Amino acid sequence: MIFALLDALNDIATFKGITRRMPIKSFVQLIKLFTFFVGVVVSMSILANESPVIFLSGLGVATGFVMLVFKDTILGFVAGIQLSANRMISLNDWIQMDSYGANGTVEEISLTTVKVRNFDNTVSMLPAYALVQNAFINWQGMSDSGGRRIKRSVNVDVTSIRFLSDEEIEKLKSIRILRQYIYEKSHEISDYNQEMSEEPAFGNLRQMTNLGMFRAYINAYLKANKDIHQYMLIMVRQLEPTPEGIPLQVYAFTNNTDWAYYEGVQADLFDHIYSIMPLFGLRPYQMFTSNDA
Repeated sequence: MIFALLDALNDIATFKGITRRMPIKSFVQLIKLFTFFVGVVVSMSILANESPVIFLSGLGVATGFVMLVFKDTILGFVAGIQLSANRMISLNDWIQMDSYGANGTVEEISLTTVKVRNFDNTVSMLPAYALVQNAFINWQGMSDSGGRRIKRSVNVDVTSIRFLSDEEIEKLKSIRILRQYIYEKSHEISDYNQEMSEEPAFGNLRQMTNLGMFRAYINAYLKANKDIHQYMLIMVRQLEPTPEGIPLQVYAFTNNTDWAYYEGVQADLFDHIYSIMPLFGLRPYQMFTSNDA
C-alpha cells in the first residue's frame, strides 16, 4: 500500500512537470528501499520475538560482505543521490558521454541508472556512478540560453591577399553594410599617412587589404542577419596561418537552438561567404586535385 502511494505521488509529479526540475523517482526509490529495510527488520524481530535493536547490532558483522558483493549497487545508490541533490542532470536534458556512446535526451533517472534516448533512437543505460566519476557534457545550458554557437573557419588562400586599389574601394562602397566601415577606416588611414608625409615610402604608408575588408564585411553581415543572436558575442577573427591557408573564423550564435534550424542557418551563412569571396579578390584554399590540372 505504501509503495502504491509512492508510485502515485511519482506519477502526479511527472504529470505536473515537477520531475523536470527534480528527479522525484530517485527519492521515491530511496524511500521504498528504506521502508523495505525497516519492514524486514520489524518482521524478523516479531517472528523471533526479539527487539529490533538486536538485529540492527548484527548488521555490523555483515557490512564488509555486503559492501563487497553489492559494490556497484552501493556506488550507484550514492551517485544517484548526488545527481539528484546537486541537480547535475534533469529529465529531458541533452547530455553527451562519449565513453558510453551516449548522446541524447535523458528519459529516466533512477538511483542506480540513467536512461538516455540517443538521437538515432537507440537507448543507453548509464550507471549513475559513471556520471559522477567521469566527464560528460550537459547541453541544456545551451538550450536554455536561447542561442547556439557557430564556430567555423574558412581557409583563405594566402596568395590571393593583397592591397585594394582606390577603384576597388569605390566599388565596394556600393555594399550598404560596408559603407560605415570604409568611411571610418579611410579617415583612420588618411590621418596616419599624413603623419608619415615626410617619409612617403610605400612601406611606411597604410592601405586597406582585401582580407581586412572581407573580415569587416562578414562581421557586418552577421550583425545584419536576423537569424543571428544580436545580444551574444559576434566576432570574426583571423587565426594563425597553416599550410592550408589563413583561417578566418566566424564566432556567433543563432537565435534558435533547434538542431535543424541551426544547421540551416550555418549552411546558408557559409554558402554566402564562399560565394562572395571573389568580389574581394580572395580565393578559398583547396587541395590540388586532378580537376585543377
